[in-house]
Amino acid sequence: MSGAGAPDHKPLDCHDLRIAVVAASWHEQVMDGLIAGARRACEDFKVEAPTVVRVPGTFELPVVAAALAGQGYDAVVALGVVVRGGTPHFEYVCSAATEGLTRVALDHQTAVGFGVLTCDDDAQALDRAGLEGSKEDKGYEATAAALHTAHTLRTIKRGYGG
Repeated sequence: MSGAGAPDHKPLDCHDLRIAVVAASWHEQVMDGLIAGARRACEDFKVEAPTVVRVPGTFELPVVAAALAGQGYDAVVALGVVVRGGTPHFEYVCSAATEGLTRVALDHQTAVGFGVLTCDDDAQALDRAGLEGSKEDKGYEATAAALHTAHTLRTIKRGYGG
């Protein structure tokens, strides 16, 4: 199970951070669960009004994440799901999304939560979507990771001495 060994980070007070969630539209049930998980994390971290933007698919996440990071958001959470099919399309989309979101984080020095599910089938996606009966809540986890990272980046930018 991919959740094994996950850190047990407690929510921080991030009320003063600007957070954006950019979410793909494919696989509506899974995406609804991921977005709900992101909203729960924002609530736990005291983020009152995260901006939520929808895009057609996972391939489109990086360009919109870059635009949001360029607008001064402290963290951008990217949510999507790609289910393996019978063609190489899966590998291309997963690679492009991963590389693109990594570039956003590095180019903008902005926390990027990676909530892109890369699954072999629909059952795996549903099991990670944070829905009732799911084993994992990747929308929550990606958002929590982004918020912890944004908090760390803010500390460093304010002159963290180690």
